Amino acid sequence: MDRYIDKFIRYLEIEKGASAHTIANYSIDLRAFRDFLNNKPLEEIDHLTLRRFLASLKDKGYAKATMVRKLASLRSFFKFLCRDGYIKSNPVKATHSPKLDKKLPLFLGLDEMLKLLSIPSRDTLLGLRDRAILEALYSTGIRVSELVGLNVEDIDFIGGVLKVYGKGKRERFAPIGDKALEAIRIYLAKCSHTEEGRKALFLDKNGRRLSSQGIRRIIGKYINKLSRKINISPHTLRHTFATHLLERGADLRSVQELLGHLNLSTTQIYTHVTAERLKSVYDKTHPRA
Repeated sequence: MDRYIDKFIRYLEIEKGASAHTIANYSIDLRAFRDFLNNKPLEEIDHLTLRRFLASLKDKGYAKATMVRKLASLRSFFKFLCRDGYIKSNPVKATHSPKLDKKLPLFLGLDEMLKLLSIPSRDTLLGLRDRAILEALYSTGIRVSELVGLNVEDIDFIGGVLKVYGKGKRERFAPIGDKALEAIRIYLAKCSHTEEGRKALFLDKNGRRLSSQGIRRIIGKYINKLSRKINISPHTLRHTFATHLLERGADLRSVQELLGHLNLSTTQIYTHVTAERLKSVYDKTHPRA
């Protein structure tokens, strides 16, 4: 089993250009399945095997979302094995994913977002960096992985765009507003880039490229200072970006392009957010509601 997993991981790296994070998740999921099989031959795996695997995950208390992700990893793995002739049939085809409870994405209201942007200090280098990070995330809606990968040369201050590399190393250009550009410009004027970090836009206190984990710590620190204590992640700012655009009249296709979604269906969850907000306003304000 291990050699097939290794072949699949190399396929993800070389042919698909998958990110390190994606590859790590696939590796974890597939090796967990290997351990469950307990040396069962590959050709003996069928949909009943997969159902027993999902049942074992449920017994261990795994969330439905985690179970769905692991099954998705297996679906891609067995599709690869079929394509390259290692197996004759795909056992995942007869296996249905657990139904997920629909959860609307969490986002901040405009007042909360503006308050969050105002918290970082303007008197310290780290404060200026953190303010630029928050402004950039809210202004562009880019992913944290795209933010940490930014280099100074990726910013077009005149054109007002960023060159970012999304999932699958797909390159796209993301518009960025004047407020965010100003925050980045002020940060760069104060920042002394080391030889090691001269290309990276956002640096840690040691002059190295800031990591995704570092971004999460930074955002968590400022979230704790908001009066509304909620579980906000960097992705919440991406949700906030999309929701605020739609609430102010942006069309779904444009938001899809701005977020870098390949499929419109991925973006459509935000229509539920705005619909819920409109229904709430209606219920509170209409005299016959």
